[in-house]
Amino acid sequence: MQLLKNKKATHEYAIEKTYTAGVVLSGPEVKSLRNQSGSLTGSFIKSFGDELVLINAQISPYKFANNAEYDPKRTRKLLLRKKEITALTTAITEKGRALVPLSFDLIGNKVKLTFGLGRGLKLHDKRAKMKERTIQRDIAREMKRGR
Repeated sequence: MQLLKNKKATHEYAIEKTYTAGVVLSGPEVKSLRNQSGSLTGSFIKSFGDELVLINAQISPYKFANNAEYDPKRTRKLLLRKKEITALTTAITEKGRALVPLSFDLIGNKVKLTFGLGRGLKLHDKRAKMKERTIQRDIAREMKRGR
């Protein structure tokens, strides 16, 4: 079940491969995600030494918890195997590539982060993509009319 989705990710990046990782969260953060309150817009994944962290992802405070010193945009560690981390860090060293968070998913009773290895799109690529989508929509509309 998908809890949160980063809608801008597929517009800004061409996603080549997707991965799933666990995230270190507190109890109220999990409850807040289950209420689908948060945002992945503007967030990214960065490598620090031998670990990957999720930066700038906002998880709104759970309203029934004690949120005295809660930071909604704190840095959260991703849980991956060491082989996966080294493979991903070498992949993002190539120019134009980034690890982009796509969604928070509920798998079983655990919250997982789905992220992708993507290449940033240029403005002309985005325009061509939008133009193609418009053409396909017009074709589908004409087919529905029966012409």
